[in-house]
Amino acid sequence: MSLSLDDVRRIAKLARIAVSDDEVAATQQQLNRIFGLIEEMRAVDTTGIEPMSHAQDVALRLRDDVATAANRREAFQAVAPEVDGGLYLVPKVIE
Repeated sequence: MSLSLDDVRRIAKLARIAVSDDEVAATQQQLNRIFGLIEEMRAVDTTGIEPMSHAQDVALRLRDDVATAANRREAFQAVAPEVDGGLYLVPKVIE
């Protein structure tokens, strides 16, 4: 796939990107190189190859999911204007 200068101008207009006439040709070359690379990648036979989640075979070190901070709920609610049953009471803002 190859883009024309008019295609680049139209794409820039749709994307609301200001591209001057001097930049259109350079942008066209860059986009056409990107499309060329995509075509090369599509030409590679990938049958029998499983998709990978990462380029390297790595495993993340996971830690145990345990609470490390102390429960300070009572301390926080002690300074709240109104609390009922462990819940913060706030003024009604929508009728």
